Amino acid sequence: MARPANDVKAATEASKPESGKKISGGHLVAKALRAEGIDVIFTLCGGHIIDIYDGCLDEGIKIVDVRHEQVAAHAADGYARVTGKPGCAVVTAGPGTTDAITGVANAFRAESPMLLIGGQGALNQHKMGSLQDLPHVDMMKPITKFAASVVTTERIADMISMAFRECYHGAPGPSFLEIGRDVLDAEIDLAKARIPQPGHYRASTRSIGDPADIEKLADILVKSKNPCILLGTQVWTCRGTDAAINFVKTLNIPAFMNGAGRGSLPPGDPHHFHLTRRYAFDKADVIVIVGTPFDFRMGYGKRLRKEATVVQIDMDYRTVGKNRDISLGLVGDVGAILAAVTQAASGRKSNGAENRKAWMQELLAEEHRMNNERMPKLKSDAQPIHPLRLCYEINEFLREDSVYIGDGGDIVTFSGGVVQPHRPGQWMDPGPLGTLGVGVPFAMASKTAQPEKEVVCLFGDGAFAMTGWDFETMVRFNLPFIGIVGNNSAMNQIRYGQIAKYGPERGDVGNKLGDVPFGEFAKILGGYGEEIRDPKQIRPALDRARASGKPSLINVWVDPDAYAPGTMNQTMYK
Repeated sequence: MARPANDVKAATEASKPESGKKISGGHLVAKALRAEGIDVIFTLCGGHIIDIYDGCLDEGIKIVDVRHEQVAAHAADGYARVTGKPGCAVVTAGPGTTDAITGVANAFRAESPMLLIGGQGALNQHKMGSLQDLPHVDMMKPITKFAASVVTTERIADMISMAFRECYHGAPGPSFLEIGRDVLDAEIDLAKARIPQPGHYRASTRSIGDPADIEKLADILVKSKNPCILLGTQVWTCRGTDAAINFVKTLNIPAFMNGAGRGSLPPGDPHHFHLTRRYAFDKADVIVIVGTPFDFRMGYGKRLRKEATVVQIDMDYRTVGKNRDISLGLVGDVGAILAAVTQAASGRKSNGAENRKAWMQELLAEEHRMNNERMPKLKSDAQPIHPLRLCYEINEFLREDSVYIGDGGDIVTFSGGVVQPHRPGQWMDPGPLGTLGVGVPFAMASKTAQPEKEVVCLFGDGAFAMTGWDFETMVRFNLPFIGIVGNNSAMNQIRYGQIAKYGPERGDVGNKLGDVPFGEFAKILGGYGEEIRDPKQIRPALDRARASGKPSLINVWVDPDAYAPGTMNQTMYK
């Protein structure tokens, strides 16, 4: 039934901004953020940006204020990873923006969509030496997908929508906008401001690329005898987990996972393999790499044998074939591509179907052998505590809904081979920039976005110290989480290489730390804390931390002379 013309006219008029109604720049920022779906900003206050706060209060956007701008940027990054929506951090000019640079750079390498808004001096003080004036845009350009100044109040909302669009151009990443104090404080007629409406300024990014390549990959896979697949972070970024599961089960392919791809298949699933990636890469005839670049984590592609048919699927064209030649490359939404390949392969006869079962059994036998080989260390009662025992206890402690966060060097390298999340989106680590200090802000983001989920965070003692004061922010906002510090009083990942290169007499220079009782630190700030030296007390302490309902730190003193295999091989440098 058609609506009466006067009803249509009334609805149209109601959607128009009221002529003569004034709005400030800060309130325009808040309206534009709300249109994007932003419901929280992470921030540290400054005189340049306070009108944004006033606007956020009117728009119902939560303001989480932290103690360091690096934490604000990391939290915005973490929020994007958890929710699938872009995160947002708001910081002041000068040191406020430069403090946030590390968090932005980490999001850039991790392909995480977030917007950092930084303050700036007034335009009429341009290049006069105003308070905290720096060339923010020039500094941000190399580590963002988009960086620009907003020079008029009328353009604020339009520029914010532009920045968010750029966050999703190809593989996601961060954007930066610099907005001057006078632009934020100025008031304009609301009718003159273009405020993009939700759902009306984005295009779909769910491309499968060239359909002919979908057919090629389907043909390759049904003919292979010993295939394997690596599911990387982009599987979670695209929320393509269901497509990935259907792919590996329908085609009967063993799957390995890294980064945020961990948890795509639960532990114990017959297609989930964990310890035998190197073994599989050495024997597979077809290797499919999904959403993972050939960077240091993949030995720049050298860990894939030359004789194998290597297929790379990625959101970013520039990543495909970088550092290593490939047999086939597909660019687009990785979940959509996997779903299309599964459909294309259905009904085709598999030449390697009979041998596929033998291949799966071979990998499973090797998994069991490797796990049995390390089991004495996983259950060791030695004191100081072996890091593998700590990781084993954490893995046993995790619930179905526990989000696991790794923030550290050697201790988190240990955990990567032991800790297995039960569901998608429940593994968080810094990503390829290797940034220390993400743990507390990632926990902050996770508990803010999904308070019903438990957060378990393993810190190195050096990593925790970098952003640990925001433990107080967790207490202040009542964001309980279970933090564990693997404390060896050293930056052990660096210490090992230093000892190997220069000898023990110079091996401890610049990497030894003080013996800090972080459990007591937690108590001082209003949280729950314990000090653990007996491995048999790890699980009871974790249970007590869970029961406390508070932000907690269980400080576990681990053996400073035990090193992860990746550290001893120095694989991060090869």
